[in-house]
Amino acid sequence: MKIDFLLIGQGLAGSALAYRLKQAGKKIRIIDQPGANNSSRVAAGLFNPVTGRKMVKTWKADSLFPRIVPFYQELERLTGSKFLTEKAIYRPFLSVEEQNEWMGHSADPGFEAYLEKIYQESQSDYLKDPFGGVMLRNSGWLNINNLLDAMTSYFKEELIVEKFDESILSHDGEFWVNGNIKTKALIYCNGLGAMNSQFFNYLPFAPVKGEILEVKQGFAPEYVVNRGVFRVHLGNGVHRVGSTYTKHDLEEGPTNEAKTELLGKLQDLVPVPVDEIISHKTGIRPATRDRKPFLGKHPTEVGVYIFNGFGAKGVSLIPYFSDIMANYLLNDKAIDHEVDIARYFNYI
Repeated sequence: MKIDFLLIGQGLAGSALAYRLKQAGKKIRIIDQPGANNSSRVAAGLFNPVTGRKMVKTWKADSLFPRIVPFYQELERLTGSKFLTEKAIYRPFLSVEEQNEWMGHSADPGFEAYLEKIYQESQSDYLKDPFGGVMLRNSGWLNINNLLDAMTSYFKEELIVEKFDESILSHDGEFWVNGNIKTKALIYCNGLGAMNSQFFNYLPFAPVKGEILEVKQGFAPEYVVNRGVFRVHLGNGVHRVGSTYTKHDLEEGPTNEAKTELLGKLQDLVPVPVDEIISHKTGIRPATRDRKPFLGKHPTEVGVYIFNGFGAKGVSLIPYFSDIMANYLLNDKAIDHEVDIARYFNYI
């Protein structure tokens, strides 16, 4: 069987890129191992235009955020499934100085698309926000499990459910051969699995472990609360709380240390008793050393590509960069140097 593209991995990155290539009329196949999408399936799914301790506009926000909602709405229409929730995010201020700084941002046209309102006093007796906070728009969260399940059904004719074994790959001078499949292009979308690839093991992945809780707790506002931890209301008094970040103990499962950390930060944000811990999950994110994704072509191997390394912000990054990658593959349109793996060719 001859095809145009063989994608390795059907997590969020693989699903998005495969969709764009299929929509372009290309013949694709996706190899995916059941249960291997742990990073995508455990991810919080939050898209937030203002991030970090210093509350700065996220990298490339003005390019990324106009694409997010339309792209996932397109996939909802395609699959007949629901997985996108548009939701304001409330970020409390930690000081009067921070409050004043954000009053200044309110007059900055660069922030206009993301600022709903700035509050100078607490918004609830159930929140620790004595200095008020900023309500953000163009934000929300994605139920990634629902999306991946829906896309698995959409790709039922293209999906090959098995473990990818790179050792059986061969090249006949024109095609890459994997079993009965011949393809002119391999695309590695398999998260940290690419670290073990003979083609991409030189790339500086920097895996990060994240742990997330789902808890029952009172106080269910119409917005996500995010400072120190995020708190997303899932319905019926259940909230998702996260996330921890560590480069250590990557092989360990959920830890008591992370649970204690998350519950402590939650109490600092929403001082309401936690009635029940429903679940405690962990995943290893395919982050990169410079926190920029990996897009592009192998420097010497013909037809070997990567679309990977989206880390904790995959939900925000992938709608935009899947379009960039598809244009590169289909129309030979250049990839931004910031994300092109050519930035690491000197390290091979």
